[in-house]
Amino acid sequence: MKKNLLPSALTILLTLFSARTTAQTERVEEIPFGNMDTWMVRKIKESAVIGGNTRYSYEITRGDTLVDAPYKNTISPWGTSSVLAKVSGITKASVTVFPEARDGGYCARLETRIETVQVLGLININVLASGTVFLGEMVEPVTDTKNPQSKLVTGIPFTGRPTALQFDYKVIAGGDCIRSTGFSRQQSVDRKDMAEVQILLQHRWEDANGNIYAKRVGTGWQRFGATQTQWQNGHRIPVHYGDITSRTFYGPYMGLKQGEAVYYTRNSKGKMVPIQETAWGDGSKEVTHLFIQFSSSNGGAYIGSTDSRLWIDNVKLVY
Repeated sequence: MKKNLLPSALTILLTLFSARTTAQTERVEEIPFGNMDTWMVRKIKESAVIGGNTRYSYEITRGDTLVDAPYKNTISPWGTSSVLAKVSGITKASVTVFPEARDGGYCARLETRIETVQVLGLININVLASGTVFLGEMVEPVTDTKNPQSKLVTGIPFTGRPTALQFDYKVIAGGDCIRSTGFSRQQSVDRKDMAEVQILLQHRWEDANGNIYAKRVGTGWQRFGATQTQWQNGHRIPVHYGDITSRTFYGPYMGLKQGEAVYYTRNSKGKMVPIQETAWGDGSKEVTHLFIQFSSSNGGAYIGSTDSRLWIDNVKLVY
């Protein structure tokens, strides 16, 4: 019996040592303002011709109430889909991201909603917007509904190599989708809405003409098609490095961003230009930018369900 006990005890000790070493070597870092506890209020007076309502919008940053002015995030790395719009001379607010009390602090509630602008005999716009929180900047004021990605500065400078994105969440999957672009008639879309979370690591460069190119170094992506009303704490999405197109989890939506799906950024000349992802970077390629995005809907611009909701909190990177 003693001869059998020693190897067993040794195995347990080695297992415990290995687990302790793993715990000691793993590092979890909160992204600035990622605890969702700090918010700035925006007060926006809409044009009298559409009712002259006062709307309140919210940004994930610190600061005094911002009144009737475009917002530029210089302190916090987070942007939101809530925007100040000035279309055809009409001032309008679109609000899709909200702070919500949680455990003595706050979380972020993302909602898919329809914003309506009606001026009798002149204009009748119904635009569907998903609630989105992302690393980057919303360029304000928004002046039209064309090419919505061109209004977003996508991603922030970054050189780390995380193994996973970690966050708390709960979600309501909204069901059947509609498409509402603003000027065309609302249409049904034959698909179910899902919340979506993505983390992308890129190696970017700019040519002499101000064009920006990128190689995709790392990818993490998940869609949530089932309602989960209880908080899921410490949920992780792994980051996979290099070309993932042959991996079992790969879906076409995870592919390189090109064509109409391309993301935008501001180049060194201050101009908004597309980020042209040219290839997959191998796992050792230098990282220059990080993009993280949480959305209540996943159908792209103007597509989703107005019942969709996504709550997020405590956003961190795992190393």
